[in-house]
Amino acid sequence: MDMLSIEREIWEQGYKNIAFVDEVGRGCLFGDVVAAAVILPVGLRIEGVNDSKKLSAKKRESLFKTIKEKAVAIGIGRVSAEEIDRINIKNASKLAMKKAIENLVSIKGNSIIPDFIMIDAETIDINAPQKAIIKGDSLSHGIAAASIIAKVTRDKMCYEWAKDYSHYGLEKHKGYATKIHKEALIMYGASNLHRKSFLKKILRKG
Repeated sequence: MDMLSIEREIWEQGYKNIAFVDEVGRGCLFGDVVAAAVILPVGLRIEGVNDSKKLSAKKRESLFKTIKEKAVAIGIGRVSAEEIDRINIKNASKLAMKKAIENLVSIKGNSIIPDFIMIDAETIDINAPQKAIIKGDSLSHGIAAASIIAKVTRDKMCYEWAKDYSHYGLEKHKGYATKIHKEALIMYGASNLHRKSFLKKILRKG
């Protein structure tokens, strides 16, 4: 499968700075939802880039470094658990994506404004032409690259959170609803970084 075919069509229309966008942590019980926006050089294909969920942690780390070295610009957007509870996860995910686009900077620290946006399965409230791609992280090289940046970034955040919230095993499950995580929630209750709106059924069982 040619993972550059969709973006190639857009490049051929004259757009040069395509921001590829994806998020991670949508289904987690703990912590921020994190989005990444990545602008890559026209025509660039990085060997091994695929949907981050299909890659080992070691492979993601390696590709993370390569993408950061080769990207025209990268932006990260975060929305907290408290905000997720307030506006719901769908709106929070879209807000994180918008923030990631607004935070796009080059390796030299210059702000970069994209002329086109390609997003995994969403459209967002931003003034630029955009295309939503269902399963974009499997079909588009650029969205897959964004998924890797978002996943590695959030995993690093989880390792940091785990130092202060050691009861929950965040370094293992990254905040998802695993058996270990649910048992810890029942035993210790929710922390201030848990998404309270996600926990009603779990804590009711406890």
